[in-house]
Amino acid sequence: MRLTAGRRGETVAGRLTMAFGLLISLLVLLGVGSLTAALVVDRMHNRVITQLDPVARENLRAREQATRMHRAVRTYLLTGHEAELAAYRQARDEPFTTLAAAGRHATAGIRRNLAAQDRQLRAYVAVADQQARAAPGSSRVTELTEEAARRFGVFHTTNSRLEKHLADDIAREENRAETILEGGIVAIGLLLTAGGTVGVVAAVRTTRALTRPLQGTVRALDRLASGDHSARAQEKGPQEIRAVARSVNALADEGDRLRTIEHERTALARTARAVGVRIREHLSVEQILDTACAGIGEGLDAEHAFVLRAEDDSPVVRTARAWSAEAGLLPPGEQPIPPVPLEVLRDHYRRGTAWCHNDLPAVLARGSPLPGGPGSFGEGGLPQDARAAAERLGLVGVLVVPIGVGDELFGALFLARGRRQRPWLPAEIEIAESMTAGVGRALHNALLYERETRLVEKLRALDKAKSDFLSAVSHELRTPLTSIVGYIELLKEETGPLSPAQRHMLDVVDRNANRLRALIEDLLTLSRIESGAFRSRKEPVDLVRLMASAADAIRPAADAASVTLETHSPPRPLVLMADGDQLDRVLMNLLSNAVKFTPKGGKVTFTADSRDGEAVVTVSDTGIGIPAEEQEKLFRRFFRASNATEAAIPGTGLGLTIVRNIIANHGGEVEVESEEGRGTTFTARLPIAAAGGTPLSP
Repeated sequence: MRLTAGRRGETVAGRLTMAFGLLISLLVLLGVGSLTAALVVDRMHNRVITQLDPVARENLRAREQATRMHRAVRTYLLTGHEAELAAYRQARDEPFTTLAAAGRHATAGIRRNLAAQDRQLRAYVAVADQQARAAPGSSRVTELTEEAARRFGVFHTTNSRLEKHLADDIAREENRAETILEGGIVAIGLLLTAGGTVGVVAAVRTTRALTRPLQGTVRALDRLASGDHSARAQEKGPQEIRAVARSVNALADEGDRLRTIEHERTALARTARAVGVRIREHLSVEQILDTACAGIGEGLDAEHAFVLRAEDDSPVVRTARAWSAEAGLLPPGEQPIPPVPLEVLRDHYRRGTAWCHNDLPAVLARGSPLPGGPGSFGEGGLPQDARAAAERLGLVGVLVVPIGVGDELFGALFLARGRRQRPWLPAEIEIAESMTAGVGRALHNALLYERETRLVEKLRALDKAKSDFLSAVSHELRTPLTSIVGYIELLKEETGPLSPAQRHMLDVVDRNANRLRALIEDLLTLSRIESGAFRSRKEPVDLVRLMASAADAIRPAADAASVTLETHSPPRPLVLMADGDQLDRVLMNLLSNAVKFTPKGGKVTFTADSRDGEAVVTVSDTGIGIPAEEQEKLFRRFFRASNATEAAIPGTGLGLTIVRNIIANHGGEVEVESEEGRGTTFTARLPIAAAGGTPLSP
C-alpha cells in the first residue's frame, strides 16, 4: 500500500514494514540456505577430519613402524649387530598399538581391514621372533627370511589397500563439499541481488517520504546552533518525524530554561564573590558577622537573615546577628527568633548539607515534625515559641545552612522569605552553602587571629618582664661585684706581703669576679638589644689600632694555653665610622673564643684587609670546630655547640649573639665556616669610612 507523505496518521514504520518484511524474508531464506549448506559441508569435513584422515594417518604410521621393525631384523641377520636386534625388540609392539588407535576412529568396514592387518602382522612377528632367536648366517635363517618376507608382503598389501580406499573416500567427500559450496554461493548471490533490489526500492520510497519534513527540522536545528534561540521545528510529516520535531522544540525550550538558570547562577556567583571579598577584608569576628548577615541576606534576596552562633558550655544557640530587608541590620542583642537547641544544630552540621522547606505554614498548621529536619525538629516539630516567631514574621520559605570548619561548629545561617511565588531554588541553595563555607573559614581565621593576638600580647609582656628582670638583676649584681674587685686590689696592694698561696687564691677570686662582670655586661647588652635601647656612638676609629690592642690583651691567655697567635694587618690605618668600645668587644669575643676552643699546640690567625670598600676581619683557629648541623644555630642566644659542652669548656652562649648584633648595628655582616675537628673561621665585614667620615658605598 502506498502512503502519502503528508497524510496524518502515516508512520515511517508502516511504510517500511512491507518492504523490510520481504527483505527480511529473503534474508531469512538466505540464512537458512547458508546454514544448511554450512552444516552439510561441516558434516563432510567433520567425517574427513575425525574419521577418515586420523585412520589414514594411523594406517600409514603402522606401516612405517612395521617396516622399521622388518628392516631392523633383516639388518641384524645380515650384520649380526646387537643394536639392530634391540631396535627390533623396541619396535615390535608399536604397530599393534597404532592399529588399535586407528580402530577407535574407524567405521565397521575399516575395522575389519584393521583386524586383518593385525592378524597378518602378528603372523609376521611370530616368524620374526624366530629370526631374532636364530644365529645369523645359518641355513635356518634363509628359510625364516623367505617366510617372513611373504607374510610381511601380505600385511603390506592389506595396508596399502586400506590406504587407497581412505584416499578415495577423502577425495569424494571433498568433491561433494566443493559442489555444495559452489551451489550455495550461486544461491546466496541470487538472494543478495533480490534483497539489494528490495532495499533500494525501500530506501527511495522512504527518502521521498522523509526528506521534506526532515529538512525543515534540520533548518530549525541549524538556526538554534547558530544562536537563534527562537527557532522551532514545524511538526509535520510522519508521526516519527513529528515526534522528532516535538523533541527538538522541547530541547530548545529546556535550553531557554537552563540559560535562564545559568544567568541567575552567574549573578548569584558574582554576588557571592563580592560578599566573600567583603568578609575576607575583616579579621574581627563582629565585623565578619555583620558583613555575612547583611551581605548574604541582601545578595540572596531574602526577607530575613539570622546568624546563630554557638557558645562554649551553652546548651542553646542564640541569634548573634539579625537582618531584615525593611530594617536592615538590627542592633546586637535583639532576638527575633528564639534560641535553638545545640543538639539540633550539631545533628544538622553532621549531615553536612543545608535544610530547606518552601511551605512552612502548612507544616505549622498541622503541627507535624519538619520534613527532613535535624534533631528534635525532625522528630517532634518546632517548639511553641519557634512556631509563634515564624507566624509573627510571616515565614514561608526557610533555608538553614550550618557554619563550621572541620569538626568545629560555629553556628548556622538562617534565611527566610515570606512569598510563596519566590521559593528557594537549587542554585540559590548551592550558592548559600558556598558563601556559608567562606564565612566558616573567615570566622576560623578571625578566631585564630584573636587568639594569636592575645598570645602575642602575653609573650610581649613576658619578654618585657624577663628583660626588666635581667636588667634589674644585672644592675644589682654590678654594685657588690665592683666592691669585691676593689677589695681584691686592696688586699693585693695594701695589706703587706702575701704568701704564694694567698696570692694564688686572690688571683682565682679576681679571675672569677672578672668572668662574672663580663657575664653581667653580656646580660645588660643583650637586654638593651632586645629592648631596642642598644645604640652605637659612631666616630672615626682605626681598625688596625683596635686589632693591635685586642691582640696584646689576648696574648697572655694564648701563651698560657700554649696557643700561637698570629696577626696580619695592613700597614696603613683602616678608618671606620664605628663605636670603638663595641668593636673592641667584638674582636675580644672572637679572639677569646678562638683561644678557648683551640687545644695546646694550636694556632689562631687574626687578619684584617680591605676589599671593595669594606674592612674584612678574619679570626681563624685550628680548634675543635663546630658540628655542621649546629652551625645555623650558632648566633642564637645561650646556644653552645655540643662538642664544647661535652668537653666542659666554660661559656654562656651570649658572645656570638652580641657580636652579630654589634656588627649588624654597624651595617656589616658576620659569617662562619667550620669543620668539626679541624677549626673555625669567623669573617666580619664592615663598611670603610670615606675621607669625610661617612661610610663608603660598596
